[in-house]
Amino acid sequence: MNNGNARRVTLGIIVGNRGFFPDHLAKSGREEMIAAVEKAGYGSVALGPQDTKCGAVTTRAEVARCVDLFKKNRDAIDGIIVTLPNFGEERAIADTLRGAGLNVPVLIQATPDTPGRMTISDRRDSFCGKMSACNNLKQYRIPYSLTTRHTEAPTSECFRQDLNWFAAVCRVVRGLRRLRIGSIGARPAAFNTVRYSEKILENNGISVEPIDLSEILGRINRMGDQDPAAVAKLDQIRRYVSTDSVPSEALLKMAKLGAVIDGWMAETECDISAVQCWTSLEEYFGVVPCTVMSMMSENLMSSACEVDICGVIGMHALQLASQTPSALLDWNNNYGEDPDKAVCFHCSNLPKHFFKETRMDFQAIIAGTVGRENTYGTCVGLVKPGPMSFARFSTNDREGTVDGYVGHGEFTDDPLETFGGAGVVRIPRLQELLHFICERGFEHHVAANLSTVAAAVQEASTRYLGWRVSQHS
Repeated sequence: MNNGNARRVTLGIIVGNRGFFPDHLAKSGREEMIAAVEKAGYGSVALGPQDTKCGAVTTRAEVARCVDLFKKNRDAIDGIIVTLPNFGEERAIADTLRGAGLNVPVLIQATPDTPGRMTISDRRDSFCGKMSACNNLKQYRIPYSLTTRHTEAPTSECFRQDLNWFAAVCRVVRGLRRLRIGSIGARPAAFNTVRYSEKILENNGISVEPIDLSEILGRINRMGDQDPAAVAKLDQIRRYVSTDSVPSEALLKMAKLGAVIDGWMAETECDISAVQCWTSLEEYFGVVPCTVMSMMSENLMSSACEVDICGVIGMHALQLASQTPSALLDWNNNYGEDPDKAVCFHCSNLPKHFFKETRMDFQAIIAGTVGRENTYGTCVGLVKPGPMSFARFSTNDREGTVDGYVGHGEFTDDPLETFGGAGVVRIPRLQELLHFICERGFEHHVAANLSTVAAAVQEASTRYLGWRVSQHS
C-alpha cells in the first residue's frame, strides 16, 4: 500500500558553496541545516566533509558524488533542500538535481547576512545567490518551491514553519503518485455529478481498482457469524462508537461488510476507497456502510460515499498534508443571512475525529424509502469548532487535465439542529467561492480536514503534479 503517512519524511540536502566565498559558512550552514531537519523529526541524506569540501557541492567531481549518494537513497528521499549559506555555485546545484533525477519537491533556502558582519571573511551574498540558483533551475526545467521570506536562517521560527509546510508538500506528492483507489460498487445512477475519467487519473499515476457490489455481498454471504474477521470487526465497531440503539443483527451485518472490505483492500493493495451506498446496500443488504467507512477514514484510509473517486483523492491529499483524518461533505445549506457561512453535511460517514461527540443511528433520508430497519450505521453528531482546510479535484475530460480548488475556513460553534453529521463553516468571501464552483461546474462534494494545510496541497498538486488547482484566499 502507498500510505503517504507510513514513514517519516526524509530530505536530501544540497549545500551550496562558491570558491571565493568563506568556506566556514558552508561548513556551519550544513551543520545548521541538518540539525534543523532532524530537530523537526525528519530524516536527512547529505554529503559529509569527508566526501567533499565542507560537505558542499561546487565542482563536477562533487556533483558526481552527490548524484551517486542521492541515487543510492532514491527510495528514501521524499524531497530535497538546497541550502545556500553563501552565494553557492548555481550550475553545480542544477547539475546535481538533474543528474539525480529523483523527481521530488525541491525547497530553496538562503541564509541572511548579518549587518556588521559583511566583510570578506563573513559575507554570504545568499540573498543574490538564491536568484541565480532559481534562474538555473528554470533553465533546466526543474520545479522548485520557495521559503516564505527570501532569506531565512535554518535556526529561525520562520524556517521551522516553512520546513513543516515543505514536508507536507512532500507527503502529498509521494502519496498521490502511484496511488491505488478501491472503487466498491457502481456509481449510483442519480449521481452524474461524481463521474470522472479513469484514464486521466491513470495518466497521472493514480490507478482505480473496481469490484462489483455483488462480489462484496457474495463474500459476505459465504461468511459465518463466528468468522474470526467478522467477530474482530464487530468488537472494533462497538469500541469505536456508541451502538446502544442499534439492533444486533444490523451490527453483525456491518461487521461482515467491514471485514470483507478490509480483506479486499489488503488483497488489491488499495490505499483508499469510494463505496456505493445509495440505495443498493440498504435495499439488498439492510445496512448503510457509513460506520465502516468512518472507521477507515479515522485510520487514515480515506473512504468516500457515492463512489466519488475524485472526492476521495481530495480527502487523501488533505490527510497526507495534515496527517489527520479527512471527511467528504456536501456544500449543503445557507446559514441564516450570513454570506460567509454555510452548512456542510453528510448522512454521515464522517470520521470520529470530526465530532464533538457521536453515536450510531439510522439514516434519516433513506429510511423513508427503504425502511428504518434497513438504514442503521450512520455516525451522527455535530462537527467540533476549529480550523478547516477544504479541497476538490475533478477530471476535465475536454482538456485531459485534473482541475481543482483548495482553501481555508473554520468550523464554528453556531447552533444547528439537524440529523446526520453536520457543521457550520465560515469562509471569507464564501459567495465568490460558490460562484467559482458553479461557474466551473465543480461537484457539490468537498473534502474537509481540521487543519490549515490547503497551501501545501495546492503547492504539491500544481507545481509537482501539474494539476490546475486554484487557492481561495
